[in-house]
Parts: sequence; C-alpha cells; structure tokens
Amino acid sequence: MGSRKKTPDAIENKNIALANKLAEQQLKDGSASSQVLTHFLKLGSSRDRLEKELIERKTEMMSAKTESLATAKEVKELFANALDAMRTYKGESE
Repeated sequence: MGSRKKTPDAIENKNIALANKLAEQQLKDGSASSQVLTHFLKLGSSRDRLEKELIERKTEMMSAKTESLATAKEVKELFANALDAMRTYKGESE
C-alpha cells in the first residue's frame, strides 16, 4: 500500500478528535483541568449556541447576497444583449 499524504485539514480534524477523546476520558475519571471543564461548560451555554446560530445566519446571508449579485449581473447582461438585438433589428450599427 502506498502512503497517502494527509491534508492539513485532515490532520487538524484528527487532532481535534484525539483531543476530544482525551478530554472525554479526563472528564469521566475526574482528572480534567479547570481549562477543560471551562471549555466544555462554555460549549453548553445558551450564549454559545446563540453565537453559533448568529454565525450560521450571517453565513446564509452572505451566500444570499452573493447569489443576488450574480443574478443582478446576469439580468444586466440580458438587458444589454436585448438592447443590442433591438439596435441590430432597427439597422443601427454598434
């Protein structure tokens, strides 16, 4: 079997999974540091959930704006093509 080079994202995801697994074990056996406890308490807070939801909504809004701009550009091109066609039909040169 040939070795497959892992992408930085794949390595990061693996490390996150390992850290979560270690933190889970520490929480179970009572050896978790105060930083680990605080991290997971923050994750469970209503404020954190609201912040995540806000980020998701902002991402959706940016996607919608991007799509709207692309659509507006297409409409502008269609109008320009239609005007050119009308000019040609009337016998006007460009």
